Amino acid sequence: MKNDKLKGVVLITLGAGCYGMLGTYVKLAYRAGFNTAEVTIAQFSLGVAGLFILTLLRRPPATHTASGSLKSRLRLTLAGASLGLTSIFYYLSVKYIAVSVAIVLLTQSVWMGVVMEAIIQKKLPGMVKMLSVLIVMMGTLLATNVLNQSISFNWKGIVFGILGALCYTATMYSTNNLEVRLPPLKRSLFMVLGGLVVILLVFHNAINPEFTGSIFYSWGLVVALFGTILPPLLFTRGMPLTGIGLGAILASIEIPIAVIMAGVLLGEQVFVSQWMGVALILAAVIWMNIPKKIK
Repeated sequence: MKNDKLKGVVLITLGAGCYGMLGTYVKLAYRAGFNTAEVTIAQFSLGVAGLFILTLLRRPPATHTASGSLKSRLRLTLAGASLGLTSIFYYLSVKYIAVSVAIVLLTQSVWMGVVMEAIIQKKLPGMVKMLSVLIVMMGTLLATNVLNQSISFNWKGIVFGILGALCYTATMYSTNNLEVRLPPLKRSLFMVLGGLVVILLVFHNAINPEFTGSIFYSWGLVVALFGTILPPLLFTRGMPLTGIGLGAILASIEIPIAVIMAGVLLGEQVFVSQWMGVALILAAVIWMNIPKKIK
């Protein structure tokens, strides 16, 4: 049992690490001359292809005998629209602001999820969740360095970051509530397919003679691997071994990883106050997911 839990911890940590690296790789793709349309189209196209191949090769567990009706598959595909929009807004945010700031804006889905849950259940959140939301917002002020008057912000990047967080909140809700009886790999496939459809609708004009096909065997392959192929596999294997609470805590490690990667590979300067903000956000996530008995 302990070995299984340790295995789950390792898998989820690796999955979160993949997501944490994603923003830096996208920024490097921009520096290589690629644009948002090329990056997202390549990522989701390769992601669908990779997940489809893995679905064919992998036999579903005995607990997932249902293959899913056409209606359930369409529902997942429609839900995947939020996944595609999350990538579009997050990558646009990374284009205008630092990766370390963009990832913090994306994690505003922590308190947005609490608000969504309260609206759906028509019930006010508990005191712990409300305090955690306040801590997240305080941490955001520090982590984005918005209190530093000498820092000039690109508000376009901020807006895209918040929109990304809204879409990510919808994605998390869909992931945890829609067609949970289907095999996780198959659910991921149809959601990524839905994301690809939305991306093609948004960026259809980009598919022209000027479209750089080299993105598919360069940065597109890297972004697809770390953004749409490895994380679903690692999370769907790891979550059942650790449980949702511990899994959510471990998944939040993507924040410091994103900040560290941006500092090392992109040379982004991160102030001590920003690290304090990251620490507050992580503390809030941990506090929200600690079992009541331990509290």
